[in-house]
Amino acid sequence: MRFNILVTAAGVALSLASSVFGGPVIMGYYPSWKRSQSATVDWSKYTHVNIAFSIPRQDGTFTFEDDWVLPQMISQVRAGGAKVLMSVGGWTGSNYFSPIMKNPSARSTLISSMVNYVKSNGLDGIDIDWEYPGRLGNTCNIYDEANDTPNFLKFLEDLRTAFDAAFGAKQKLITLAVRVQPFDVNGAPSRDVAAFAKVVDYANLMQYDINGGWNTKTGPNAPFNFQQGEGLQVSFVSAIDDWVGAGFPANQLTAGIGFYGRSTIALQDMTKDPKNQYQPQAAVVPLGDSEDAPWYDACAGATANSGVWQWKHLRDQGVLTSPGAAAAPWIRQWDDVSQTPWLFNPSTKQFISYDDPQSLQVKVNYAASRGLAGAMVWSSNMDYNNELMNVLHSWPSGPVVTSPPTSTSGTRIATSSAPGTSTSTGYETAAPVTSKTSTSAATVSSTASGGPVAGGACGTTGTYQCADAAGKKPGYFLCLYGKWVAQSCGSGTVCSQSGSSISCGWA
Repeated sequence: MRFNILVTAAGVALSLASSVFGGPVIMGYYPSWKRSQSATVDWSKYTHVNIAFSIPRQDGTFTFEDDWVLPQMISQVRAGGAKVLMSVGGWTGSNYFSPIMKNPSARSTLISSMVNYVKSNGLDGIDIDWEYPGRLGNTCNIYDEANDTPNFLKFLEDLRTAFDAAFGAKQKLITLAVRVQPFDVNGAPSRDVAAFAKVVDYANLMQYDINGGWNTKTGPNAPFNFQQGEGLQVSFVSAIDDWVGAGFPANQLTAGIGFYGRSTIALQDMTKDPKNQYQPQAAVVPLGDSEDAPWYDACAGATANSGVWQWKHLRDQGVLTSPGAAAAPWIRQWDDVSQTPWLFNPSTKQFISYDDPQSLQVKVNYAASRGLAGAMVWSSNMDYNNELMNVLHSWPSGPVVTSPPTSTSGTRIATSSAPGTSTSTGYETAAPVTSKTSTSAATVSSTASGGPVAGGACGTTGTYQCADAAGKKPGYFLCLYGKWVAQSCGSGTVCSQSGSSISCGWA
């Protein structure tokens, strides 16, 4: 049994390194079919770019349909100074990962294909986007609940060995695009994925597409926190908790950021309950922005709209007059739990959930506070005048928390700066755009036992406090933008506090 390790010493080391070597990892995906829309992307804003997608065949070979223009794409990205990787798989390209992994000949062929492709194209590595080991992604995908995840680990170990033999130890990157919960085994998320982190460089959390047209109600595409009982019960925060809690170091995770939103059609006028973004919706998804169109899914045997609104088109098609203001008849609302904006058009009953600079600042500050390596963007062609990218570059430049060595009694979560301080390495260096509190201590809304109340007032952003001063409960709270946000230690452990530090350990 594991307890939930929230911040590791390695995570702090990464934060220190980031401040010395120029900031966080910013990993962007470059869809090859959007080359013309990517002409104005400033590639100097990225540290790594994954070109998408090469598609595996069942025999272990793979193809990239835009090979003819790959040198030009690599040249574009390298001119900005970023490393370039080829991403293999994707939503419609993961059909054969499972049978490849269990077939020794196909596995060997895929490894050889990746080594040769990296060598012949002068790439910096391979990104693998398997959606998903151990569970169904796209309808056509083959999957094996019991064996996909252990087979994937063995494949990655062999790929690392092959890369190191061909190019030198750790000279080429292996990155993964992963869902909000660790890889499944027998229908449940793995409790231990530490071995994966030993052979890959980064895992890019896909913390978006959490709610959408597939639900019966409207809801947030990429919630910071999920609303209890509403929508899929996962979020930006829970994804970090689950992966780090399963042993994947925070400093090898990147926070997934969607530069787009999703639209649906509500069945009623949502302005009558304007603080509720969870209202019944139609089964048919509307057209999204000017680049959306009906597409045929051969696996599902149906044609549908994606309903996607890229940030740039929310801005240049007149839906938003500024990053935080909607154009009539659109109405903008803000949800305090998911920490995301949403739009509603009373004339068409169209609902759009998306991220904007305000919501991304919440995510950037929180991911930095947890010691993540940086951020991953889907996708690089969707920004508008770098309005979203500039938020990612506001990543706090130094270590946010400190963590002493772990002990058998528990794992230290955080040591916050003293109230009222603002140092070059403190959390307060990235000012939250919505905060109306100062960095000095504020009145704390507390329970009788001394712990804070979720949603109650707090002082310094980044401060942690146990829910129970006696150290008998698993709950704890993070102060974020003047409000306490409820969190929890891992199963079987409780929160205890010593000064400004808290730890999760056995009772």
